[in-house]
Amino acid sequence: MSTRAAARVAAPTRREQILKEAARLFAERGFHGVGVDEIGAAVGISGPGLYRHFPGKDAMLAELLVGISERLLAGGQLRVSEDAASADGSPEALLDALIEGHIDFALDDRPLITLHDRELDRLRDTDRKRVRRLQREYVEVWVAVVRDLYPQLPEHEARATVHAVFGLLNSTPHLGRPGALPGRADTAALLHRLARGAFAAAGTV
Repeated sequence: MSTRAAARVAAPTRREQILKEAARLFAERGFHGVGVDEIGAAVGISGPGLYRHFPGKDAMLAELLVGISERLLAGGQLRVSEDAASADGSPEALLDALIEGHIDFALDDRPLITLHDRELDRLRDTDRKRVRRLQREYVEVWVAVVRDLYPQLPEHEARATVHAVFGLLNSTPHLGRPGALPGRADTAALLHRLARGAFAAAGTV
């Protein structure tokens, strides 16, 4: 079983369950609109019981936003390295792998996109700077692959296109309630076509 497959089947820990419910509640009602007791109730433990896992809501928010930035970067680097080592390690295959990974995030972790947009400024300065640094590194993983596929595309335009594609893929919280979306496979396929179309348009110079 591959590393990615193993990650999918691993049962979530209690800490992960708390973070998932905290993300959902923060995204639905805002950081200040949710109490510790409500987060505890969502995972079946008392509010004070949460303090065995986190010192408070601020720590949950920091772990959510820093954590997803770390996972996106690590996942992007892993996909590129795994696909580069495979029989089809072409730039096109590498870009497809990156797009697929980000689509998984955009469809499965929609509350985290909302949290990032609304609550990033609530992080401590050190955590906010860490998130920004990780995001810059993640962008550069994409830029390297995009420029391999479209060598005629200037670096600054490749970087701008990557940011634009992130905006496109990260629009999922605005597409309606999860149940209102088309089937997951159809939505993923549509997002993939749109992303590849954006890169192809940018690469036509």
